[in-house]
Amino acid sequence: MDIQKILTKLRITELNEMQQHAAEAILGSDGDVVLLSPTGTGKTLAYLLPLVQLIEANGQWSMVNGQWPSALVITPGRELALQSDNVLKSMGCGLRSMACYGGRPTMDEHRVLKEVRPHIIFGTPGRLNDHLDKENIQRYGIRWLVIDEFDKCLEMGFHAEMQKLIKSLPGLERRILLSATNAEQIPQFVNMAKKGTLIDFLPEEEQTSERVTLYEVRSPQKDKLETLKQLLLGFGDESSIVFLNYRNAVERVSDYLKEQGFTISCFHGGLDQRQREDQLYRFSNGSANILVATDLASRGLDIPDIQNIIHYHLPESEDGYIHRVGRTARWDASGRTFFILNSEESIPEFIIDHSPLNIEHYEPTQKMVNGQCSMVNGQCSMVNGQCSMVNVPAPKMSTLYIGKGKKDKISKGDIVGFLCKKGGLTSDEIGRIDVKDRYTYAAVKREKLQQVLHKTQGEKIKGVKTIVEPVK
Repeated sequence: MDIQKILTKLRITELNEMQQHAAEAILGSDGDVVLLSPTGTGKTLAYLLPLVQLIEANGQWSMVNGQWPSALVITPGRELALQSDNVLKSMGCGLRSMACYGGRPTMDEHRVLKEVRPHIIFGTPGRLNDHLDKENIQRYGIRWLVIDEFDKCLEMGFHAEMQKLIKSLPGLERRILLSATNAEQIPQFVNMAKKGTLIDFLPEEEQTSERVTLYEVRSPQKDKLETLKQLLLGFGDESSIVFLNYRNAVERVSDYLKEQGFTISCFHGGLDQRQREDQLYRFSNGSANILVATDLASRGLDIPDIQNIIHYHLPESEDGYIHRVGRTARWDASGRTFFILNSEESIPEFIIDHSPLNIEHYEPTQKMVNGQCSMVNGQCSMVNGQCSMVNVPAPKMSTLYIGKGKKDKISKGDIVGFLCKKGGLTSDEIGRIDVKDRYTYAAVKREKLQQVLHKTQGEKIKGVKTIVEPVK
């Protein structure tokens, strides 16, 4: 397997120090590995690169008597399972994979499992147990177990499911555990080997990257909605996540921001799977520049170039804070995090103690360009140097749903051709394209959305009529 070719495909020049240590530990021994490293440092690639090499080296054995998969990767949520599966597919290494999670019928997944015969399955504990109970997964060929975000997977609420799952894997030889925070202890039922290796890249004192600047924003009212609005107006079209602690609060803030003219994505555990995928995809491809979410979005989302993390509600724990802030300043980028505080609130000590930089005061203002309001059309009257008009920034892209996918023999190239020939677009007006089994998401320039919808109405792709509609 040509690792350099994979890195080139992923547009990565070289592995970072943590990834190099992980590869050496996983490939250079036959023991278990625990990898601790801050969010955004590339842990998914750190275990996948050596894992695919191990599976390839044992590939002939792994398919003896039709045994599959060779490895299970357990994740605490469906988003991380999907994301990790996408990383493996983007590597182009030739190994087959699949993500399994709740929110869709187990029977449908079973049909795909039999068809794909994956080398690696990424999944949540409950759904993997379901497949193992029904013998939809052949347990006897599984030699490698990866537990991603093990601090979350091994919490007390998951103990019964995790214990049952691990006991269901009689041929298990090695375990790889990963997290951005250290658990107090690893339960005995995980059966970690005594000769295991610990790779600890967590900072000794602070968990917040020095590339993240911290700000406090004072809200004159107990209700912070107006302060949030002013803060977001000052960010222009920058990408931001607004974190809240409750689903109903996410819905309330989302509704308010929509009424004010913002284009947002809303994300929490009460949405069904299709809604969650739609909302995340719109945010990740630039069709929405604001994600309003519970802490469900603090783990498992690898979306680059998120400039701002906003704590509308204060994080409830140190780990929660670390994972929230880890959504920005990924790899070598920089970022900002903002705490909106009313008169009754203050920043928790665990945040102050684990922040390498001072927390600065920030006063929200309308975004200014060369001393003038950044209005596209019209003029803006100024009051005490601030804009008195609302200028809600619009995202650069919009998302299309196209009702054909891989099962219809549709490729990314087919989608590009369809949008250019039938939709009247040029290639630079098309953004990210994700072809699913039965449908496709495609990002197009926002100002071209209505043109595409009009021109593609009733048109065919590869000789078959299809639905083309916006994802809202």
